Amino acid sequence: MLLQQVINGLAQGSVYALIAIGYTMVYGIIGLINFAHGDVYMVGAFLGFYAVNILHLPFFPALFIAMVGSALLGVIIEKIAYKPLRNAPKINLLVMAIGVSILLENGARDNHIFGPDFKAYPAIIKEIRYAITSKASITNLQIILFVVSIILVLILQYIVFWTKTGKAMRATSYDKDAALLMGININNIISVTFAIGSALAGAAGVLVGLVYTTINPYMGIMPGLKAFVAAVLGGIGVLPGAMIGGLLLGLVETLTKAYISTSLYDTVVFGLLILVLLVKPTGLLGKKTNVKV
Repeated sequence: MLLQQVINGLAQGSVYALIAIGYTMVYGIIGLINFAHGDVYMVGAFLGFYAVNILHLPFFPALFIAMVGSALLGVIIEKIAYKPLRNAPKINLLVMAIGVSILLENGARDNHIFGPDFKAYPAIIKEIRYAITSKASITNLQIILFVVSIILVLILQYIVFWTKTGKAMRATSYDKDAALLMGININNIISVTFAIGSALAGAAGVLVGLVYTTINPYMGIMPGLKAFVAAVLGGIGVLPGAMIGGLLLGLVETLTKAYISTSLYDTVVFGLLILVLLVKPTGLLGKKTNVKV
């Protein structure tokens, strides 16, 4: 039934939206496509997994630990890998991002870290299904996914538009040199941006483990790429665009599986990226900018 597929699509899209926000925040500040971002999402899922299995924590403390750990990882990556190349050509940063991604994926496979095997996420919360109609239902886990995603996005909106740090982030995104002249510590703002984006990705990892029950060291590759597609679709560098792009992409993917083919949904998703780049390269909410030469 269409309503059931819409519910499933919005649940998947909420995950893409949380990851896409990290892409769009980093791009908005330093113009970098951080391809390691999907692997931060993977690390967040494992941090939540171990917080439950080893520390025996309930859902929300495990979520908090995953977000804090992912934020720290994001800052470490920025300081070690990206900061030394900040004034280098963009291609150097792009290659570094790909290298960091491969390092995280293959490092996580080591038996002394996460290990190569798929892991079953613990049933932190017992699943309960609520009937909406005779052919459509929603689970309490999906409701938690929706609610947590909305709360995190609202908190982010508050930080960006109503705090001094958010004002500094917007100023840095608009003009780094002018922001520096106004006394804004650019390095700190970039680190904060990486921390916030990575924390949201870590939260997405825990939510995916909660709803979809299995995690593995390579789980960040495809969601990371699709979240990038979502960011481009909505208008990369535009926060509302990342959210809209993520939800739209989740709907497109789920409806393709349900009504076209379960083997073609990736083709449709990336075909949509090509179409958007051809028709409206700035994305749905993006605007054209003039570049001085």
